[in-house]
Amino acid sequence: MTKIWTPMIAAAVVAWAAASAHAETLQVTSPDGKITVTVKDDGGQATYAVSFEGEEVIAPSKLGLIFAEHPGFERGLAIAGATRASNDTTWEQPWGERRLVRDQHNELAVTFGAKQGPARQMTVRFRAFDTGVGFRYELPEQAALQGDIAIVDELTQFGVGDKTTMWYTPSDEFNRYEYVTRTAPAGEVTSAHTPATFRKESGIHFSIHEAALVDYSSMSLGALRAGNFEAKLRNWSGGPKVKTTAPFKSPWRTIQVAREAVGLINSDIILNLNEPNKLGDVSWVEPGKYVGIWWAMHINEKTWGSGPIHGATTAETKRYIDFAAEHGFSGVLVEGWNIGWDGDWFNNGELFRFTEPMPDFDLAELGRYAQSKGVRLIGHHETSANIANYESQMEAAFDLYEKVGVRQVKTGYVADAGDAVRLDQDGVRRYEWHDSQFMVGHHLRVVEAAAKRKIAINAHEPVKDTGLRRTYPNWMAREGARGMEFNAWGTPPNPPSHEPMLAFTRMLAGPMDFTPGIFDLKPNERAPVRADVPRGDPSNRPQTTLAKQLALYVVLYSPLQMAADLPENYEARPEAFQFIKDVEADWEQSIALAGEVGEYVAFARQGRKSQEWFLGAVTDEEPRDLSLSLTFLEKGKQYRAQVYRDGADAHWDTNPYAMVIEETVVTGGDTFDVRLASSGGVAVRFIPAG
Repeated sequence: MTKIWTPMIAAAVVAWAAASAHAETLQVTSPDGKITVTVKDDGGQATYAVSFEGEEVIAPSKLGLIFAEHPGFERGLAIAGATRASNDTTWEQPWGERRLVRDQHNELAVTFGAKQGPARQMTVRFRAFDTGVGFRYELPEQAALQGDIAIVDELTQFGVGDKTTMWYTPSDEFNRYEYVTRTAPAGEVTSAHTPATFRKESGIHFSIHEAALVDYSSMSLGALRAGNFEAKLRNWSGGPKVKTTAPFKSPWRTIQVAREAVGLINSDIILNLNEPNKLGDVSWVEPGKYVGIWWAMHINEKTWGSGPIHGATTAETKRYIDFAAEHGFSGVLVEGWNIGWDGDWFNNGELFRFTEPMPDFDLAELGRYAQSKGVRLIGHHETSANIANYESQMEAAFDLYEKVGVRQVKTGYVADAGDAVRLDQDGVRRYEWHDSQFMVGHHLRVVEAAAKRKIAINAHEPVKDTGLRRTYPNWMAREGARGMEFNAWGTPPNPPSHEPMLAFTRMLAGPMDFTPGIFDLKPNERAPVRADVPRGDPSNRPQTTLAKQLALYVVLYSPLQMAADLPENYEARPEAFQFIKDVEADWEQSIALAGEVGEYVAFARQGRKSQEWFLGAVTDEEPRDLSLSLTFLEKGKQYRAQVYRDGADAHWDTNPYAMVIEETVVTGGDTFDVRLASSGGVAVRFIPAG
C-alpha cells in the first residue's frame, strides 16, 4: 500500500486591504492535469468553473449560503487566503466493488471573507481527482455566526449548458426516486434528483451528485434558467432547509468527468470523499446472496396480510430456508411476518408492531432452524415512513433480531414523498420529505442502532446513497430507484433501457438492491391461486430475456444480491440457475468495459473469494454485437469460459427464454465476441484452466 501526504501551504493570496481592488483567480488541477477548477471572487461573488482537457464542463457558477437571521455569503466577498495539499493513499474496503481504493487528489481550500457587514469567513474546499471534482463549504466558529443557524438557501450553481444532453429522474414528485429515467436537453429540465448524468455536444460525459450527506438536507437540481441549475435543498416542515450551528461542514458537491461514459463508472470519488470506517471491526458485516418471501406477494401468489395464502408462515419460511441451504444462499428474507399488515398500513404506519409476530409465524423457532441449516433470517421493518412509531420501537426491535440471530435487516418507508411522520417537541404531528435533513438523520440513527447489535441495513424508499457505506460499513445497500417489483405491477413496467440506464445514473451513487433473477418472465399470466386474489395486468412483466436476468448479477452491483423468484421457478431451470449459484456478491476488483448511457453496458468483476472473473453485459431494445477485450484476464493464460447467452432467435417479448449455455476456452488478452438480443444479455464465468 502506497501512502503519500504532501501539504503545501500557500502564501496569502493578496493583502486584505487590496482585496477589493481587483478580482483574484486561483486554480487547482487533477493529478493527471486534465481537469482544472478555477475559483474567482469577481464582482464580489464567489464562483468556480470546471474544465476537462481545456474544454468547459461547468461554466463559471456561483457559490454561497444564505441564512435566515445571520449575515450570509452571497455578495461583497473577496478571496482572503488559500491552502493547498496533495494526497495519494490507498485504503481497503471490508467489502465492495473493489478491495483496494486509491485516493489521489490535489486540494485547494479557498477562504472567502466578507468586505461588508460583520466580519465573517467561509472556506470552500476543492479536491480535484483524475475522474472529477468534489467541493464543500466549511464555516468555522466565529462571532458573526453564533447560536442556531438556519440555512434558507444554498447558492451553489452548476452551469451545464442548455444544449447538453441530460439523463435524470424528476425531484418533487410523489414517488420519491422511483421513476423511469428521462432524457432531454438540460435547458428543458426544471428539476432533477442526483446523480444526474450529462453529455456535452463534444462527447464529454459528467455526473452531478453529492458525497457524505450527514446532518444536512439532500440536494436536488433546480433550474434557475435554461442550462443553469442551483442546489435545491429540501425544507423542514414549516421551517428552513438546514438547521445547524457553527462550526459545520456541508456535504461534498461532486462532478464526475470522463471522455467516455464508462469512465464515470470507473470512479471512486464518492467513496473517497467520505470519512473512513467509524465502526471498527466489521468482520460481522457479510456480503452474500439471499432468497425470500417477497416476489410471491408482488405477483399475488401470496399475501403480506394474514389469511389463507399468507406468505410469512412458519411452514413457508422453512421451505425457503431448506431451499437456501440446499443451494448455498446465506439468507432468507421474510416480509409480512409482524403485526400491522392487515389494516390500511400505507396510510397508517402506527399499525406496525416490530416485536410482535403474527400467530402463524414463530420467529424464535425460525431463527433457530435457519442457523441449524447454516442460513440466517433476514429481517424486515416496514414503517410506512411513520418515523415516530418506528423510532419508539426501534431499539427493542433490533434487540429481538439480535436475539434470534438476524444479521441483516431490510427497512422500508413506503409513503408518498413528503409524508414521513415525526412528532415535534409538543407532540404535534409533522410531515417531512424522504430526503429532508430530518430523514437523513433518521437513517443514520437506524444504522448506528443496528451496528450496536452487529446488524447490517438494506434501506428501501431511502434517502439516496452518498458513499456513507465507507464510514458505516453496515449500511450495505439501498433501493432508491425503480426496482424489479415494478415489473409485477408498475404499469408500465421497467423498459428495456432501464438496466443499462441505471448503470450510468443511479448506480453511480452506490449499491442498489435491485432484486434480479426472475425466471418466470410472464408472471401475471399464471393462473390465480384464489379467485378473490387475481393476477395483475399481463403487460406487467420483466421486459428482458432470461440471459439478461443472469447478467444483472454482474452489471448491477449489490453486496446483498437476491435471487428474487420463487424456488419452484429456479428448480424448473437448473442449468440457468447454476450461474446465480456460482456468481459472487463481493469483489476484488470491478471494471466497466464498454457502454453508452441507456443503451448497453458491459462489466468484468473478479470475485474476492474465488479470484475468478465474471462478465456481464446487457442491452436495451436494440440487438447488439459486442467485441469485448479480455485484458482483465492474465495475458496469455487460458480460461474455461462458462457462457450463458441469448439464443439466435431470442427476443425479450416474443422469445425471452431462448438461451445458449456453453463452455469454451479463451485466452487472457483476446477478444470475446457475443451478440445480445433485444433487451438481452450475456453472463460469463471465467475459470483458470489446468
